[in-house]
Amino acid sequence: MQCPSLIKMRQIIIKKNIGTMLTTIPEPILKKKARKVTDFGKNLQFLIDEMIAVMRYGQGTGIAAPQVGESLRLIVVEHEDKLYVMGNPEITQSSIETEVNVEGCLSIPNIGANVERSTAVTVKGQDRNGKPIKIKVKGRLARIFQHEVDHINGILIVERAIDIWQIKEEI
Repeated sequence: MQCPSLIKMRQIIIKKNIGTMLTTIPEPILKKKARKVTDFGKNLQFLIDEMIAVMRYGQGTGIAAPQVGESLRLIVVEHEDKLYVMGNPEITQSSIETEVNVEGCLSIPNIGANVERSTAVTVKGQDRNGKPIKIKVKGRLARIFQHEVDHINGILIVERAIDIWQIKEEI
């Protein structure tokens, strides 16, 4: 366990370097199945806060621990002003109904893709304190959860894409 002064120092460094913390392709960690979360202590709490900050900085709707360089089965999702944090998430049910829609990915800059996903899923895992949780989500929120669970399984949107295009950066 880190001492409080090291944690505070890391928080200061994070605030100054938040834009450089995002792991992007071709980093190998993005293609590997992440390890199970077993310790929900202070270090994990700090990682969760770090992930939230990076996700918001990148204007994303979700992020997985491998996207910040940590091989852990941990995701953060934010949708309609609600924040979800889930350790060891598993999709236990998926609707038969699917739809194709546009997705982007913080770890694959300037790429858009049409991806087919289930319109509703049930996800079970653990909250940020390790307590078991199970949620049923649909629509855009179901898509975000599926995208982030793919990340912890080493699957990127380019592997699921029906078509892919480059997004031009605005100057």
